Amino acid sequence: MKKLVIGILAHVDAGKTTLSEALLYESGAIRRLGRVDHQDAFLDTDAMERERGITIFSKQAVLPLEGTEVTLLDTPGHVDFSAETERTLRVLDCAVLVVSGTDGVQAHTRTLWRLLERYGVPVLLFVNKMDLAGADRTAVLAELRRRFSSGCVDFGAAPEQVAEEAAVCGEAALEQFLETGAVTDGTLRQLVGERALFPCFFGSALKLEGVKALLEGLERYAPAPAYPAEFGARVYKISRDGQGARLTHLKVTGGTLRVKDLLRGPGGAWEEKADQLRIYSGAKFKTVEEAPAGTVVAVTGLSRSLPGEGLGFEGQWTGPVLSPVLTYQVQLAEGTDPHTALMKLRQLEEEDPQLHVSWSEAARELRVQLMGEVQLEILGRLLRDRFGMEVTFGTGAILYRETIAAPAIGIGHFEPLRHYAEVHLLLEPLPRGSGLVFASRCPEDQLDRNWQRLILTHLAEKEHLGVLTGSPITDLKITLLAGRAHDKHTEGGDFRQATYRAVRQGLMSAQSVLLEPWYTFRLELPAAQVGRAISDLQRMNGETDPPETFGEETVLTGAAPVAALRDYAREVTAYTRGQGRLFCQNGGYRPCADQAAVVEALGYDPDRDVENTADSVFCAHGAGYNVKWDQVPAMAHVSSGLSLEEEEAPEDTAPRPRQAMDYAGTLAQDKELQSIFERTYGPVKQRSFQPPPKPRRPVSEGAEEKRSIPPRPTGPEYLLVDGYNIIFAWDELKTIARENLDAARKALCDILCNYQGYRKCRVILVFDAYKVKGGQGSVEKYHNIRLVYTKEAETADAYIERATYEIGKHHRVRVATSDGPEQLIILGHGALRLSASAFRAEVEEVQGRIADVLEQNNRAAGARPVRAALEKAQQEKEDAT
Repeated sequence: MKKLVIGILAHVDAGKTTLSEALLYESGAIRRLGRVDHQDAFLDTDAMERERGITIFSKQAVLPLEGTEVTLLDTPGHVDFSAETERTLRVLDCAVLVVSGTDGVQAHTRTLWRLLERYGVPVLLFVNKMDLAGADRTAVLAELRRRFSSGCVDFGAAPEQVAEEAAVCGEAALEQFLETGAVTDGTLRQLVGERALFPCFFGSALKLEGVKALLEGLERYAPAPAYPAEFGARVYKISRDGQGARLTHLKVTGGTLRVKDLLRGPGGAWEEKADQLRIYSGAKFKTVEEAPAGTVVAVTGLSRSLPGEGLGFEGQWTGPVLSPVLTYQVQLAEGTDPHTALMKLRQLEEEDPQLHVSWSEAARELRVQLMGEVQLEILGRLLRDRFGMEVTFGTGAILYRETIAAPAIGIGHFEPLRHYAEVHLLLEPLPRGSGLVFASRCPEDQLDRNWQRLILTHLAEKEHLGVLTGSPITDLKITLLAGRAHDKHTEGGDFRQATYRAVRQGLMSAQSVLLEPWYTFRLELPAAQVGRAISDLQRMNGETDPPETFGEETVLTGAAPVAALRDYAREVTAYTRGQGRLFCQNGGYRPCADQAAVVEALGYDPDRDVENTADSVFCAHGAGYNVKWDQVPAMAHVSSGLSLEEEEAPEDTAPRPRQAMDYAGTLAQDKELQSIFERTYGPVKQRSFQPPPKPRRPVSEGAEEKRSIPPRPTGPEYLLVDGYNIIFAWDELKTIARENLDAARKALCDILCNYQGYRKCRVILVFDAYKVKGGQGSVEKYHNIRLVYTKEAETADAYIERATYEIGKHHRVRVATSDGPEQLIILGHGALRLSASAFRAEVEEVQGRIADVLEQNNRAAGARPVRAALEKAQQEKEDAT
């Protein structure tokens, strides 16, 4: 029998759990149809889920279909529990993405789509709530094709139309359609598996409309993977049953798992037996003796397994894309032992590793990392219900991260008496979002392979902290360059200490950069408040795309720092009188705009952080002693084999005088040393005298030293203008844009044409077009200026940065924008920055001068006929005489 693991995903309140209930009912798995609002849904097994009407924990149910056994995994839809959803994606064969027919594609829906794309999961779409007023099938399908893929095909249409639209998704399907006029189920299933075709079904889960068609579609079109005979499994969840037994939820991806089989963790980190295999369906389960490939089971007896781990041939998970951006202090009730509370929180951290529970001995405080307010409330409720522990939480703080701006070498030495280890590491910055990457370039003849592996393990096992604010480091490649062990005295723990100290010493030596989290947002509000919103977002140093208008509503999308946006939803509700809605998603990390102020406010002192020291320990006279981090390179026992310092050319070109030799022995001593050398290495051949080479001609006294000064760039000056940034920074253009954005663009083009004509510079006007699907970008000529529309996935900022770097090699460049970070970047490229207000003043000055010139020309033109008449009369008078 074919086995399928299907996940149900959706934005919160799209009807995901209701659809799961309908699928279970239609397949015969349950006899009574429950409802979320009645608090009796089959998969809402937790009391908190029934009270809130949302899914908090992923659930499993079995759907017995004809010829196919489907394991259904219902995932959380709220953005605060995205990490649970992302871990589940790793075990799915196929996913059903639920979209609300009335709300369309929402912010979290797009996030889920990107995650499905990242993990390569085939997708079927179900558009729910089509029975409600305002649901437009044609409009929703068009939106799916615009925002997701052109491969979204309505499988509720006529078979001929379905075959025709599906045929364009693949060459084999097109050939088959042209030959036979149809496309087989096997070909459609292959297209779905390749993520070239996305079948769309429409209906109402609450009224069971379209549910049977979806079940048939899953059975006919969902691709079933081929599993190898070798054992493999992927852990996606850790939980505990009602009796407190630890459950490891995993999917068998190869071979067969049997009761009492010995399971090994990654790299042999642990070995434990599978005591019991449970197949859950809702709150109930049945035990089985074996689980073949494709089965999702809960295993008891594993105490050290972690979510995301791969067993058998499965590799390790690189980590989630979505991560918390806020950290909270856990405030315990009076009389509660903090170490006991730490143990309880560690249990919850096993179930959700994204909590990142930490204990600061110096501050004597517990901290956790969370996605938002809803998760905060759920965590407090879990601690009270499961452990009887009352806690409150402090004000959430921004979770910063740190990286470096340029490569650095870190050296760690650990040599107390009868211990020895030395590690040399190369720290290199990586692009944003890369995380931490570890590698080794150390020769095995210098350091054995087992010691190198141990060092890489120590690099990965700990969350290393930066030196600016004590925040975790990211976007770094750490490479092992060199190391040394002692044959007798080195133990495994020695390299742990040396590795930690090497990382820290490298960070202290490097130029650190503070990163702050950003949100990508979607702001829906009445058109009358767009100006206020854009002004607020610019004040936050945010980025906004051109506004999109849908009837009386305007939608703004873009990105802004979390510190500025975290409380902005309440402000939007206030100034729009409840008509505005703000949706935020994790947008990664970017350099902090006010790094100095943040570092000063947090007041972190890396020298006082004894748990993360950068100093090393050396040994002398039978005892170890501490050496400060900046003195370690001079005392290291081995060379890193790499130098990051550029060699400086000597300033004095005059020949250096010969230096006296340090050795001044007698002739007898010389002969004795020579005889010893010849007995060891053989006879010495005497070299004939060679006169020293003539020195280069020195600079004559009194002559001035000549220095080459690079010539200034010649040719015309270039002015690059960020179009939309200027439009929404100038009040008159912003007013025009509210009515017609095209008219605002044309008005700006006309202004810049006049500006270029007067200033004799070359103007390049750049507009964002990175959201245009498949856009290749274009460069057009508008009168005398160049008009650039960026290509897909390229912002105007990125184009301007690149153009500034290239043009600035040969020409003087200025950039007009009000984007603060962009101004700093182009300044680093050697261009001159020009704010929107300063550029406005220049344009007004040019317009005034053009007006003066025109006025003078008009006056001169008006006097010419009179002058011509007088000259003619004078000529006639002269002719007459």
